Amino acid sequence: MCSINGCVDFCLPHTIDKVAVRAAGRALAHRGPDAHGEFFAPSVGFYHNRLAIMDPARGTQPMQATHDGKTYTIIYNGEIYNCAGLRRELLRLGAVFVTDCDTEVVLWSYIFWGEKCPTHLNGIFAFAVYDPARECVFFARDRLGVKPFFYTRLGTKFYFASEVKALFAHPEITPALSREGLWQLLYLSPVTLPGSGVFAGIDELLPAHAGRMTKEGFETWAYWQLEARECRDDAKTAAATVRELFCDAVHRQLNSDVPLAVLLSGGLDSSAITAVAAEHLREHGQTLSTYSFEYEGNRESFRPTLFQPQGDDAYAAQLATELGTAHTVLTAPTEAVAAALPAATLARDLAGQADIDSSLLYFCREIKKRHTVLLSGECSDEIFGGYPWFYRPEMLYRDFFPWLHDPHTRISLFDERITHANEGLEYLREVCRQSTADCPRLSGESAEDETARVATWLSTRYFMTNLLARKDRMSMYSAVEVRVPFADHRILEYVFNVPWRIKFENGVEKALLRRAMEGYLPDRVLWRKKSPYPKTHNPAYEQTVRRMLEARLAKKGSFLAEHLDRHRLQALLDGENETWQGQLMARPQLIAWLCQFSDWFESYHVKLI
Repeated sequence: MCSINGCVDFCLPHTIDKVAVRAAGRALAHRGPDAHGEFFAPSVGFYHNRLAIMDPARGTQPMQATHDGKTYTIIYNGEIYNCAGLRRELLRLGAVFVTDCDTEVVLWSYIFWGEKCPTHLNGIFAFAVYDPARECVFFARDRLGVKPFFYTRLGTKFYFASEVKALFAHPEITPALSREGLWQLLYLSPVTLPGSGVFAGIDELLPAHAGRMTKEGFETWAYWQLEARECRDDAKTAAATVRELFCDAVHRQLNSDVPLAVLLSGGLDSSAITAVAAEHLREHGQTLSTYSFEYEGNRESFRPTLFQPQGDDAYAAQLATELGTAHTVLTAPTEAVAAALPAATLARDLAGQADIDSSLLYFCREIKKRHTVLLSGECSDEIFGGYPWFYRPEMLYRDFFPWLHDPHTRISLFDERITHANEGLEYLREVCRQSTADCPRLSGESAEDETARVATWLSTRYFMTNLLARKDRMSMYSAVEVRVPFADHRILEYVFNVPWRIKFENGVEKALLRRAMEGYLPDRVLWRKKSPYPKTHNPAYEQTVRRMLEARLAKKGSFLAEHLDRHRLQALLDGENETWQGQLMARPQLIAWLCQFSDWFESYHVKLI
């Protein structure tokens, strides 16, 4: 994994600001501390930071290859999991490889297959290729959006980067926030709208999209899309297909030239990855390393809820013993989780998911001491139907995003003259309605199948991309690469079309995945009710973030001090500790989020427009 950034201007050559391109690269050095490289031509400036995973000695970027007298230059961030097969195919076509890196495979894929090259790639990626013969920079992003690609255009110039902060290294790009951006933050965040960089004038290349910048202009397009198709497989066949696809995805993602581990919570998803990975490595004479997370004081303070009925620690430790992994339990101190909130804001370039972000940042920093590559269980719930809105139409069709239990919680704390809350609510309701209408459907399918299909569509386009962004930013801020086996597009393509009666057999969430993993996991894990990413239940954490919020409210002239309604805030602080978004965001997380929001305005010098 790495960072990429660049500037392109084919209409006004020799105007690339090399100092700014290098400054943008330095702003992303945390994503790739192992090596740095740059490339400049009259119309193009590229900069790359490398986190060396494959062929550390020879994989320096920007990387070049010459074919038929033409030289091509690539900067790339990602991992390609069908690399071996592509390499063999490209060799037959005449490719000449000088490294064992997947970067070179992607470059030769462009050389021989041109703008159709992303369709050949199975993996997570964001890259740009300079093709001087065509006076073109081609760029693409993986199908599910695991790797980021932000960009902006000013005049004839095209700027891009792995993270938004790098774009602000260019003096002409400033951090401004429009009403639409503010609405996203106060209604939706950490979820953001597809393609939005939140800041005014900054966009994110959509997942499964590619594009080009030439003298003629700028264009993007979808190279892959999810399709509704008829599936006649029975439950047994569906489970066997999922098992085959999933095991293949895990096996492909175990390839690394640096130490690799798995995040094991003890829940279904991470346990499935661990079981398949441990067996595969054991067959090759290796022992898998695993990590689980805990918080200071959680055992004494934990209270079961609908969303988190039980703790994870006993499940993870027992399963690790049974599977023979080298297991480590990392415990996050309460003060460390709170202290990392500002860094988590900088890592994400937004006020994100409060201590759900900052704790992950803490854990990744600890993991980096021993391991550089991790496998993690994101995307399973969105694909297999692990959330209640998959089977509760009243949640899905209530005219707003179903994971927001109370969309008014945050925005009601702020001055209506700034937020224009009613206008924002209607704007986002229309976005939700249009997104629901865009979902691919089959004519004549049952109401329950359509409900599940729409739930998958919204969950993968919004909720899942937020979780993937969180995992990428927190891990890469610590120079750790995270791979996500469930994000293999082949799994989504297949499961999207499996009938709901199979995915929800006997009223059990994710029954299809559970059936697919029979024989790999003991029943107590296989049929365990979903438990989300762990959070701190220690009352000392809420006390700490309350003090942090008071300090920020005392800053005269700050956004919070000027625009937060103190009476409404106090009523919230005195009220019930209810979850208002997803499964984890309750009152302590709201307080911490307000601290992040204040820090974000101050650190980025955000201006409302």
